[in-house]
Amino acid sequence: MAKYLISFPSAAMVVPDDEWEAVVRDSHAVIDEAKAAGVYVFAGGIDESVPPARVSADGAVAAGGYPWAPQLNGGFAVLELPSRDAAVAWAARIAKACRCDQELRVFHFDPQS
Repeated sequence: MAKYLISFPSAAMVVPDDEWEAVVRDSHAVIDEAKAAGVYVFAGGIDESVPPARVSADGAVAAGGYPWAPQLNGGFAVLELPSRDAAVAWAARIAKACRCDQELRVFHFDPQS
């Protein structure tokens, strides 16, 4: 089984104000279904009110992320699934709940992680 990252950037979530309550309800329901199915690893959203920090090997801390990289924001779920087809099916469920397309990526298998 592989772990899949299902995610979206904040800007992708264009939802009318009167639909937010339904989006929250529907997205929580999909995550509850993933937990019940035993495929849930972790999910959440980037707290955009807390600025990123870049930490070097010597422990020095610099404000901000990599200046050349796109800003990381939005929401994500990590699910452990038996196939890419299963990952696409879960991504579609999350897309429906969140009212926006989801990006799907697979984590490289590392037997020590």
